[in-house]
Amino acid sequence: MKKLFAGVAAAALLAPAAALAHDGHDHACIDEACTVFELFQTPAAQGGASGWQGTDAPRYGAWGFDLAGRDTSVDPGDSFFRYANGAALDQLTIPSDRTSYGSFALLRELSDNRMKKLVTDLAARTDLAAGSDEQKIADAYRAFIDQARVDQLDAQPLAPYLAAIRAADSHEKIAAYMGQTQGRAGGSFFGTGITIDQKNPTRYAVTTGQSGLGMPNRDYYLDARFADKKQKYQAYIEQMLTYIGWTDPAASAAAIVALEDRIAEAHWTPIENRNRDKTYNPYSIQTLAAEAPGFDWAGYFNAAGLGAVDRVIVRQNTAMPKMAAIFAETPVATLQAWQAFHTTDDAAPMLSQRFSDAQWAFHSRDLAGQPEQRSREKRAISFAEGALGEAAGRLYVAEYFPAESKAKMEELVANLRTALSHRIDNLTWMGVETKAAAQEKLRKFTVKIGYPNKWRDYSALEIQADDLFGNSQRMGQFQWNYRLSRLDQPVDKDEWGMTPQTVNAYYNSANNEIVFPAAILQPPFFDPDADPAVNYGGIGGVIGHEIGHGFDDQGSKSDGDGVLRNWWTEQDKANFESLTKRLGAQYDQFEPVPGHPVQGGLTMGENIGDAAGTAVGLEAYHLSLKGQPAPVIDGTTGDQRFFYGWAQVWQSKYRHDALINQIATDPHSPAEFRVIGPVRNIDAWYDAFGVKPGTKYYLSPEERVRIW
Repeated sequence: MKKLFAGVAAAALLAPAAALAHDGHDHACIDEACTVFELFQTPAAQGGASGWQGTDAPRYGAWGFDLAGRDTSVDPGDSFFRYANGAALDQLTIPSDRTSYGSFALLRELSDNRMKKLVTDLAARTDLAAGSDEQKIADAYRAFIDQARVDQLDAQPLAPYLAAIRAADSHEKIAAYMGQTQGRAGGSFFGTGITIDQKNPTRYAVTTGQSGLGMPNRDYYLDARFADKKQKYQAYIEQMLTYIGWTDPAASAAAIVALEDRIAEAHWTPIENRNRDKTYNPYSIQTLAAEAPGFDWAGYFNAAGLGAVDRVIVRQNTAMPKMAAIFAETPVATLQAWQAFHTTDDAAPMLSQRFSDAQWAFHSRDLAGQPEQRSREKRAISFAEGALGEAAGRLYVAEYFPAESKAKMEELVANLRTALSHRIDNLTWMGVETKAAAQEKLRKFTVKIGYPNKWRDYSALEIQADDLFGNSQRMGQFQWNYRLSRLDQPVDKDEWGMTPQTVNAYYNSANNEIVFPAAILQPPFFDPDADPAVNYGGIGGVIGHEIGHGFDDQGSKSDGDGVLRNWWTEQDKANFESLTKRLGAQYDQFEPVPGHPVQGGLTMGENIGDAAGTAVGLEAYHLSLKGQPAPVIDGTTGDQRFFYGWAQVWQSKYRHDALINQIATDPHSPAEFRVIGPVRNIDAWYDAFGVKPGTKYYLSPEERVRIW
């Protein structure tokens, strides 16, 4: 239910993608308070080299884009995604241990290959200082790679947990046990975290909200299209309960699914979960207990180490009374079986092969169509790298991140900010007052590039070379203790939500910051030797996307200091909402899989980010030319190369079930429409490729949506 094991340092913010998202939370954002928005929803359990070999960055053509990768038999207006990427996609095979593959996955493989070299080099050494970060990384790897010892132990590590669950023979004891799972394996009806207070972003706050599901979200329980997945889920629950010797596993599995059906009915929808105004509801513990009776809230928070807290931000406030009532109405025996299953499900990757194979088979094969599990070595590298994420990142930066990349990125970011400032000044739908506030917010943006200014201290984390399960639990508790320690402290503005070796980027509305880890600053996103137009289309579009999140339908609700408040005039807000509604309607028409259209409401923020990224990136490229004409290279104009750069970034393929899962759960549109969706709203794209009326994705000038 919680991802405490496969990369703890990143798991606090990375929302697992596809069927790997089984923590019962909404996945429209990547922190508990929904203040952090990532560029790409990272499949956290899919690391490891499958196709790209070696530790050298890939190259694309002679100037940053491979013209041979196009499919020029396709009209750009019928599918610019195919036109720019078609031949390359035809040659692209999804590795058997992946559910999708493309530009992002290739860079993740590169990062993983580099981490493999760093970790295995450490594991081969005998001179590492005891208690050092390097020793702990090496020991984390050794513990995971020792399949023989893990198999010998089998379910033994779970014995104390299962005994405690059996001893929790009342609703009050079950509620307390749920509180204890914040730092260890187990499940809870409610997901609780410590995040920046959105209305007082200088301080931290406790946030709680809906959880309790073992499948990706409520749709998997309530939508008939996923009925076969629910059947497989029940069989998986029975299998796990059988493995741990639980009484009457078949009947218990049926009862657990029936319970989660009721929880799913109480949950808010993914689209509702995106609304930052409706998900900010401060309560005292006493008021929460009065409005959501039937659950021992005081016992729950006390067991989580939050007994002294008297204020909590409740995300889905109308769901809480329903879920508390469901809890109170459920027999203790069913709650015990539910907890035993979720504890086993959480722990399975750290247990013997029969447990880890079963967990993979359901979550990755049955839900996402992944044919083959990653090798033990690949999983061991991911575990070791995740155990001490920033310590591993420090090694990564020292070996693989050149200083000139940071300097070049700073220049690009400055150019993108200038371009957006220029565009804000020239918006026809926004008035003077709101423009001034928007410009103030843009000026206050913080930019983080490459790696943190200060690194996490892991001295309190104990790692043993022969205790995989124990390591995973200590990692989870270490992370939770770290969060608890922040409650009475001012917000640490230097903290990062991603490690340097992560191939992604994000915007944090509470800090009003955009963050670009070192690992994304490589081709096809950023190549210091590429033609500038391609870089502006690649990393420039990414920069614009992240800046754009500060002005999307949810990020725009915070001001330049990160305070959740309205800084818009009523007329300008109405104009903005009219434009976003039109954009959402466009995306609602995209249908990557028959019967499974893109959800324009769920993907709205990311679609606005993509629209901003391409529009602002193109303007920044034009400004960089300083009035001079762009050179023609191999018959391509500057604008064509810009759009090629954007399309190349999203070059990807999906397995069928993985694509369906993404459409249902992911706030990002599928790759094809991250290309087509924004470019069809830009006049320059029509001019660059001669797109005419009558082609599939042509929009008349008055139909094009221009927001930023």
